[in-house]
Amino acid sequence: MIIGIGNDLVDIRRIEKSLERFGDRFVQRVFTETEQRRSEGRATRAASYAKRFAAKEACSKALGTGLRRGVFWRDMGVTNLKGGKPTMVLTGGALARLQEIMPAGMSPQIDLTLTDEFPLAQAFVVISANLSNATRVP
Repeated sequence: MIIGIGNDLVDIRRIEKSLERFGDRFVQRVFTETEQRRSEGRATRAASYAKRFAAKEACSKALGTGLRRGVFWRDMGVTNLKGGKPTMVLTGGALARLQEIMPAGMSPQIDLTLTDEFPLAQAFVVISANLSNATRVP
């Protein structure tokens, strides 16, 4: 069952300007350590950060709050599953909101897709509720 959907489109040039103007202060305020490690080594550093920025915006929309009600930038982090598929890891207020909207007996699944084509970066997030292993009937 789909619980929330969010998408966002970011101008990579805007992120480039923020990186130039605010540098590490911007990076530390918005991105998790994992995201920083993934983006800092890339030739397309600004595009990498822009996709992650868009993912956070999309995720906050899927949570139904935007960046308010206790949901902060670093509460949402883009990571990859073993096979490489991107997903979001939620902590703090974002995790609390996810737990609040998740129906009893269900477990969350966050699907994420990222893309960029200069000058744009886009993310799309779907939050689903699935029967948890404990409540599945054989």
